[in-house]
Amino acid sequence: MSAGDVPGDGARLRAEGVTLAYEQRTVIRDLDVAVPDGSFTVVVGPNACGKSTLLRGLARMIKPAAGRVLLDDRVISSYGPKEVARRLALLPQSPTAPDGITVLDLVARGRYPHQSLLRQWSVTDEEAVRDAMAATGVTELAERDVGQLSGGQRQRVWIAMVLAQQTPLLLLDEPTTFLDIAFQLDVLDLCADLHAGGERTLVAVLHDLNQACRYATHLIAMREGRIVAQGPPGEIVDADLVRAVFGITCAVVPDPQTGTPMIVPAGREIRRQRREAARAEDPVGSGALGDA
Repeated sequence: MSAGDVPGDGARLRAEGVTLAYEQRTVIRDLDVAVPDGSFTVVVGPNACGKSTLLRGLARMIKPAAGRVLLDDRVISSYGPKEVARRLALLPQSPTAPDGITVLDLVARGRYPHQSLLRQWSVTDEEAVRDAMAATGVTELAERDVGQLSGGQRQRVWIAMVLAQQTPLLLLDEPTTFLDIAFQLDVLDLCADLHAGGERTLVAVLHDLNQACRYATHLIAMREGRIVAQGPPGEIVDADLVRAVFGITCAVVPDPQTGTPMIVPAGREIRRQRREAARAEDPVGSGALGDA
């Protein structure tokens, strides 16, 4: 699928011609994107390309300077905050828990969108929290202080909290950041299990392209605030795409474990030669997209 194609015009979550900016700095301009319903969509790209900004825009954390974000065929800003939170859950980068809060109390906060003056804590809330903790494997940590958990345990607790919201859409901004490889795979396996249940659409921002190819059913590759390509990883990921998005020379081969695309960067000497050739052709501009 090319950059200009937008999958699923009737998708539950989509953006049309959105421009997203922080004060005077525009990060994304006139972008169209739709998240395929029922997908595990992963957004990839180099640092500062707009991945997290796009996720924040889709979650109504940033108001578009132009264009619109649609949630269930309505402009997302037309919903009240709690109504959005009953349809869409966002786990931001590096969330911070209040001091001294227990795992159980933090997960229970995911039920806030379902509370009102007329509807207080109920059996339904209890069941939602219990099920979310069981799904993420943190039930035995219920009485533990969140601040005393390992990084991987904390990430599972945060995912449990957003699961407790019981939304059909779940957005995760860099859920594997600062985790070692074992915990990264643990969290991504959990996300894959949640997706396999068939009840949720997941969208995640990831830095590791090989992990993205392994787990995503739909991949969005970004560079400099625009979408370079999108579609199933096996259909769009090749050496030309990796070069265009990340600026590196590589081979793309089948992953021996999964058969999904696996990126193997060129050796140091080949990359050095490429950098020197690029500098010779363009002494001023070659550093912007030099071979990593």
